[in-house]
Amino acid sequence: MEWMALLVAGVFEWGWPVGLKLGWSPSGAHWGWLAFAALSMGASGALLLIAQRQIAMGTAYAVWTGIGAVGTFVLGILLFGEGATIARFFCVALIVAGIVGLKIASK
Repeated sequence: MEWMALLVAGVFEWGWPVGLKLGWSPSGAHWGWLAFAALSMGASGALLLIAQRQIAMGTAYAVWTGIGAVGTFVLGILLFGEGATIARFFCVALIVAGIVGLKIASK
């Protein structure tokens, strides 16, 4: 249950950078996107709290931020046309390896 909460918390981590990116433009604030970002932050933090009841804090935090970083990386490429270089993918693969390693090494 806690690992599922942690996975979903990591997915909610994707929402707030996207919401912040879309929430401000040269024409001003877009309050719907900023609210989406705030809700994503709250949901992510609440689920992290649940996950940390059984998962070690350091492991939970590293996995949570890793899922958020990898997902945000992919969304940046898909939604915003950010660079998709081999070097960037290699570095993200290292993050994924760390997430998998922490899951395997946890009790």
